Amino acid sequence: MKAIQMTAAGGPEVLRPVDMAAPTIAGPGQVRVHVRAAGVNPIDTKIRSRGPFFPDALPIILGLDGAGVVAEVGEAVTGLAPGDEVWYCNGGLGREPGNYAEYTVIDAAVARRKPAGVDFAEAAAGPLVLLTAWEGLFDRAGLQGGQTVLVHAGAGGVGHVAIQLAKWAGARVATTVGTPEKAALVREFGADHVIDYRREDFVAATLAWTGGRGVDVCLDTVGGETFARSVAATAHYGSLITLLEPDTGTAWGEARTRNLKIGFELMLTPLLRALPEARAHQGDILDRCAKLIQRGSLRVHVSRRYPLDEAAAAHAEIERGRVTGKLVLLP
Repeated sequence: MKAIQMTAAGGPEVLRPVDMAAPTIAGPGQVRVHVRAAGVNPIDTKIRSRGPFFPDALPIILGLDGAGVVAEVGEAVTGLAPGDEVWYCNGGLGREPGNYAEYTVIDAAVARRKPAGVDFAEAAAGPLVLLTAWEGLFDRAGLQGGQTVLVHAGAGGVGHVAIQLAKWAGARVATTVGTPEKAALVREFGADHVIDYRREDFVAATLAWTGGRGVDVCLDTVGGETFARSVAATAHYGSLITLLEPDTGTAWGEARTRNLKIGFELMLTPLLRALPEARAHQGDILDRCAKLIQRGSLRVHVSRRYPLDEAAAAHAEIERGRVTGKLVLLP
C-alpha cells in the first residue's frame, strides 16, 4: 500500500511517500479499514516537528482522523461487516499507525458508523475537532442553554464546530477572528457576535456584549497571552477551558478572585493512557455528532483536499496559520 512515513523529527520534508505491506488483523476484535480520507490536524505538525509521544517509535505514520470502508473483520466482531462505512480517531501518536495510508487496522469498538450523506473527506475531518469541542464545552464546562460562550479562533478546526455545538445547545456565542473572510464564515456557522481581535480588544468587546458581566464559558484554542487575558472576559463563577498549557508566568490571582472553573481539554488522553471507558465515551460522542450532522444541525468545513503524497504541503499550510476549518488527505 501507499503511505506517508515520518522518518525523523523536523520540517515537512521528513514526511516521505513509501510503498509498504498493508497491515493485517492481529486480534479477533479488530477491523481492517480501507482509508478513503485522513484529516490533518495541528497535533500532526507538532508531532512531526518535535517527535512522537512514545520513544523509539520512528518511523511512524501520522494522522489521528480517518474515514473509510471496512475491508475485513476479526472473528469476534459482530457489529460491523465488510463494506460498512466508518469514521474514527485512532493512532498517529507513535504507538499505533495513523491514517496517512491506504489501509489501517483498528479495534472495532473505535470504528463508528460514518454519518449518512456525508462524503469521506468531510467525515475524516471531523472526529478530533468534534471530540475536543464537545468535551471542552459539555464535559469540562457543563455548558447549558441560555448561557453565553466565547470561542477563540472561531474559523479554525475546533472553533467552527464549537460554535455550532454551542448554538445547538441553546447558548449565545461570541467568537474571535482575524480577517473579514473568517468573520463571514463564522456567521455562517451561527456566531451571534464576531470580534476582530486585530482591530479591537477582545476583552472589552466581550464585556460590552455581555453588559459588563463576562461570558459564562470561554473556550480557549489559542493559549499563551490569549488564555491569560481571557480571565477578565469570563464571568464570576464561570468556566475557562483551554486546549493548551498555560504559560508559567500566568497570573492566577484574578481567576481565583472570580472563582473561575479552570479546565484543560486534551482529547488525546484516552489514546495516550489506554483508557477504554474514555474511548467508549468518545465513540458515543461521535455517534451523537453523526445524528446532528445527518439532521443538518452540524457540519465540518473542509477548506482544502490534498492527494496523499502532498501531506508535506498540507503540513506547511497549517503551519502558515491561515487555515479555516480542516485540511484532508485523500489516499
